[in-house]
Amino acid sequence: MIDGVVAIVGRPNTGKSTLFNRLIGERLSIVEDTPGVTRDRIYGIATWLTKQLRVIDTGGIQLLDQPFQKEIKMQVEIAIEEADVIIFVTDGREGLTSDDQYISRMLQKSKKQVILAINKIDDVSFQDAQYEFYSLGFEDYIIVSSAHGIGVGDLLDAIVAKLGKRSIPSYEGMLKFSVIGRPNVGKSSLVNAILNQERVIVSEIEGTTRDAIDTPFIKDDKNYVVIDTAGIRKRGKVYENIEKYSVLRAMSAIERSDVVLFMMDGITGIREQDKHVAGYAHEAGKPIIIVYNKWDAVEKDEHTINTVTQTIRKEFLYLSYAPIMFVSALTKQRIHTLIPKIEEVFENSTRRITTSVLNEVILDAQAITPAPTHNGKRLKIYYSAQVAVAPPTFILFVNEPELMHFSYRRHIENRLREAFNFDGTPIHIMARPKE
Repeated sequence: MIDGVVAIVGRPNTGKSTLFNRLIGERLSIVEDTPGVTRDRIYGIATWLTKQLRVIDTGGIQLLDQPFQKEIKMQVEIAIEEADVIIFVTDGREGLTSDDQYISRMLQKSKKQVILAINKIDDVSFQDAQYEFYSLGFEDYIIVSSAHGIGVGDLLDAIVAKLGKRSIPSYEGMLKFSVIGRPNVGKSSLVNAILNQERVIVSEIEGTTRDAIDTPFIKDDKNYVVIDTAGIRKRGKVYENIEKYSVLRAMSAIERSDVVLFMMDGITGIREQDKHVAGYAHEAGKPIIIVYNKWDAVEKDEHTINTVTQTIRKEFLYLSYAPIMFVSALTKQRIHTLIPKIEEVFENSTRRITTSVLNEVILDAQAITPAPTHNGKRLKIYYSAQVAVAPPTFILFVNEPELMHFSYRRHIENRLREAFNFDGTPIHIMARPKE
């Protein structure tokens, strides 16, 4: 569960990406001395004091008419809108600039909680430089050196202190599914089609969150929550028409979902943005159903469904486990098949295999296809155990984990899928040395 969203903003070359990498412990952002090199928002998870924070790195805002400034400003506005806490990074060595003052006004209009991080203060001789930033009028100022890690712990403490408790409904006992996809593929139409079916009663439970619109409903005496990432605040709709900015909207919904419906547009076909959106759901380990919408408008013959299926499988190799549903939200064609499929893949994602049966399958997999030798050594799996569900996660205790090649891991996964119904859910397989 994400406890809060933190956006890092500031003018170019103040060390935002270095701070981002320091917070999340990975080098995801491109760090160069060229101003403006970070143009797309980058996302990562930081953990501090048992809290999990989604951190957003943004491109730098400047007043000069530089390339990408319009796009960068739009990115930053979205990041600010989504964030619970904003880290405003300034350059303590260079001092206060007109760009800093411009960004300061943007942030004060946002009414969000802001922490001003005065960066590049890694020497006592620069500490007096902090005082001119006090004129910006924020409450919290922290001296940091993102390059050396100075003050980063204090910064994280301040973020956690500002977060408080997020009021996200838990919907205990309800199956939660989200509808994700690039803009204009028909997400809201699909949600409406599901809710407008016969025998579906929209619940009166209030459950609107900041990140997406949640609608609890009852069907066949079962409780569900559909999380619609398309209908987020009127102001947000401006950005829904810009493809590359829709991913952030989907991430929170994915995290809160038990099952993800990944929608594609049957008329426009597969686009690169589809892969980005689906990739987040896959990386989150969520069960996924591919919903190919607008099927009523597709010109087809007896081969079309097979041709489209093969194309999807080729373009989305990592989603080989995800069932494909051909529907029309407009005409409600096959909409009635979605809820049963959601139930099925959710059940598959929470399936537990007894240790004895699991080890029989793994033993057979080794006997049928022994692991290849590498430098004269061969992987040997002694025993295995399932350690988690959603997604099903298995640990294989082996002689040497580094001998577990990707291709043999895939062989084991295929044998597990043949033996058990894991349709719709990813499987995680980890190798550990035998103790």
